[in-house]
Amino acid sequence: MVDFYDDKPHDECGVFGYFCKDTNEHLAAYAYSALFALQHRGQESCGICVSNDGVMTVRKELGLVSEVFSQRDIEELGAGNMAVGHVRYSTTGASKAMNAQPIIVHHKKGSMAIAHNGNLTNANELRDEFESDGGIFHTTSDTEVIAYAITRARLTVGAIEDAVEAAMKKIKGAYSIVVMSPRKMIAARDPYGLRPLCMGRHGDDIVFASESCALGAVGASFVRDIEPGEIIVVTPKGVSSINTFTGGKKRMCVFEYVYIARPDSVIDGESVHIARKRAGVYLARAHPVAADVVIGSPDSGLDAALGYSEESGIPYGVGITKNRYVARTFIQPTQEMRRRSITLKLSALKATIDGKRVVLVDDSIVRGNTMRQVVSMLRLAGAAEIHLRISSPPFRYPCYFGIDVDTCDNLIANQMTTAEIAEYLGADSIGYLGIEDVRRIARVENSDFCVGCFSGEYPCEPPIDSGKRKFERKLSERGTERER
Repeated sequence: MVDFYDDKPHDECGVFGYFCKDTNEHLAAYAYSALFALQHRGQESCGICVSNDGVMTVRKELGLVSEVFSQRDIEELGAGNMAVGHVRYSTTGASKAMNAQPIIVHHKKGSMAIAHNGNLTNANELRDEFESDGGIFHTTSDTEVIAYAITRARLTVGAIEDAVEAAMKKIKGAYSIVVMSPRKMIAARDPYGLRPLCMGRHGDDIVFASESCALGAVGASFVRDIEPGEIIVVTPKGVSSINTFTGGKKRMCVFEYVYIARPDSVIDGESVHIARKRAGVYLARAHPVAADVVIGSPDSGLDAALGYSEESGIPYGVGITKNRYVARTFIQPTQEMRRRSITLKLSALKATIDGKRVVLVDDSIVRGNTMRQVVSMLRLAGAAEIHLRISSPPFRYPCYFGIDVDTCDNLIANQMTTAEIAEYLGADSIGYLGIEDVRRIARVENSDFCVGCFSGEYPCEPPIDSGKRKFERKLSERGTERER
């Protein structure tokens, strides 16, 4: 069933890690604050694991950070010298408590906790290999495949970082991971750098996070981004780096800058806010129009709208307000309520748009359901003309690297021409950012961004069969599979 309430692509998750030389009684509280800062990256489940001299205590569950953790939960996680945190939106594996992270593994040489952002492209093949060798899986997520690859290697090598290095020779696709062993913390990023990961410092403590905004949430200062293919090892003796897989060109997902990341984050040296304003500038140059006011769709279209306004000279205005108190779990039991749900989340400011020729800037259009409702809302508020300007190219192809679009079936740009989309949405015109322009919105050294969801060209081979949620399907839906 199509959800009219939330018609945006979602990233899979956000990760956080904190390493202290000494025991810190505020460690769980730090992780809690960081996960709040990363909540936009995943709203289905979250978790924190604290290690106190090798004894790991974990709390994870379905829900927002504020729903899962109480003050008592934070106190019960206790003091420690390391912590790993995670927020999740499922793209591989269903939204179930068993798939919440961090994943904890107990093996012959000790314990390990792992948190992961991204999607593997060879997860199915690896899972089949491990299961054929006697492996037993307790979740349906890619993260457990990574955990199993590391654990199996750990039994034959001398150190956890060697096991991570060995696992990276097997796994393919997108991954930014934080791994916690009894004595060390490891952070690693895939050789393409498809998902972000950065390092900070809080006094003598070392902090890792998917985005720099989480560093600020715990009072840490930004040190640098983890390089694509790099493995960072933190021990009580200090920080070291393994560069076996580094040196290639960055292919980070450009949608991090377009929509996913928080605007106050800096990723690979580029401000997300500036990148989005730059997208608006390019949009104004490519798709000028005579209009009276430029408005942005909150929140992700606001920065691009500001850039469009400044470049075009058309005044910027606040034309849509957002109700921040509508819960993500709002129930829409009937079709009519689903259609009306957008009016509970967004409302038009008649004083800004009544009788005006309006340029509405948004980051993307996926299915088109929400945008159609927004256009209708603006018409009812008196807009004379509505010109849509989208700060990314048409979303035409699946993503295999951590955004929850694994089929073309529901992508409006895959099914209609631009003119047909404008007519369907009820807009007077529509203009998308070009693929070459979207590659230029973030000025990252040695980078050629992944734009596969727009172009159909990917930095590595996509999976032959994504096989997502295989284990949640009914037996009758599994084709020739047989349960014996």
